[in-house]
Amino acid sequence: INAEYGVAKESSPPMTSPTSKQDFSPLNSLVTPLLTDKYQITMAYAYWKNHQHETNSIFDLFFRKAPFGGELTLFGGLQEALRFIASFRFSEAEVAFVRSQLPHADEGFFEWLSTVDCRKIKIYAVDEGSAVFPRVPLLRVEGPLAVCQLLETTLLVLINYASLMATNAARHRLAA
Repeated sequence: INAEYGVAKESSPPMTSPTSKQDFSPLNSLVTPLLTDKYQITMAYAYWKNHQHETNSIFDLFFRKAPFGGELTLFGGLQEALRFIASFRFSEAEVAFVRSQLPHADEGFFEWLSTVDCRKIKIYAVDEGSAVFPRVPLLRVEGPLAVCQLLETTLLVLINYASLMATNAARHRLAA
């Protein structure tokens, strides 16, 4: 399954790019590029500083153990993750905040950060709502190393929480 800004299937067209009139911003206003940790930003800076930030990379998102002592999980959060990726961009205020957290970083890094988007990112994913098993990738992110690094924590948050809630809801439904 592959598409920029969406999951493509032979039977359905991929999501339209964010340059269309359709709004792809995350449903939750707290889902911004700053929904991450300082580690991801400092790693992106290290890649930028060493001219490795455009190196192609592949990240797989998976879980090691199914929740609640079970053997599988229901995959959730894909739509919100795709919306986040489609609208990923640091605002001036967000760049200023990062600058305040990394006061010794080169100014060029902040200039680069203000231009970052996900046009070069490719997403591969299982269908949302699918039963998934430990150690099997739910999502694969391909693209420039620093951008993938900046997406990592937020994607983990969006996918892990939604998958946990979907799995728990299914457990309660089966028990009812």
